[in-house]
Amino acid sequence: MGQIRVGTSGWVYPPWRGVFYPAGLAQKRELAYLSERLDSVEINGSFYSLQRPSSYQMWAEQTPDDFVFAVKGSRFITHIKRLRDGDTLLANFLASGPLALGPKLGPILWQLPPNFSFDAQVLDAFLAHLPRTTAQAVEVAQRHDYRVDPAHTTTDADRPMRYAMEIRHDSFATPRFTELLTRHGVALVVADSAGKYPLLEEVTADFVYIRLHGHDELYVSGYTDDDLDTWAAKIRGWAESCDAYAYFDNDAKVMAPRDAIALRTRLVA
Repeated sequence: MGQIRVGTSGWVYPPWRGVFYPAGLAQKRELAYLSERLDSVEINGSFYSLQRPSSYQMWAEQTPDDFVFAVKGSRFITHIKRLRDGDTLLANFLASGPLALGPKLGPILWQLPPNFSFDAQVLDAFLAHLPRTTAQAVEVAQRHDYRVDPAHTTTDADRPMRYAMEIRHDSFATPRFTELLTRHGVALVVADSAGKYPLLEEVTADFVYIRLHGHDELYVSGYTDDDLDTWAAKIRGWAESCDAYAYFDNDAKVMAPRDAIALRTRLVA
């Protein structure tokens, strides 16, 4: 059996305070509180802007030894440069602090925009440039530019790097795409998005990455007991041959932590 981890996409949400987080809990204690109930979380601030190495170090210190962070890749790479001419941007992203997570660094998520259609040549070139180990990531990070200061360009050990890709355009529903991911060992994100975006479930790597955005309404609706039972069964099936990471992104009405805890309870029971 592979290892299963369940978490939420992010943890800093004002509506969670007094609902999921106890009233009066200091904001700086929120990650620690969540990590006592779940065993992983997506860092999504890294999608919007480069974070600082000190932030990654602080997050690692606030969580248990066996906790793992998924890190969302920069939107400047996926949405602005659209995976093209991104060598310096990739170096900047890696130098901004993910390697400071040490053994708590999990998969890096690349989320493509809805208007990004399948382009095998562009995707192949981008995936081929991704470092496959933390030692290779250090070499890439050392090529960062002035935008990253201070930078973190060391690793405490040489470990494999994992990547996942989330698509949001129907043109990706082709064997050419899944074959490309398989060749590069990159996981196809299984994204439940209330029917708005494609839901593909092929296994293309040694792990499966699931994002649960809301069953009926994107980012808002929760999952029923039957829904959670269905997802738990799917994840158990995938975990027979690979690791699985599942993250809830239905945060608008504080559904994400509730559903994540409920799913994890089903999977660890």
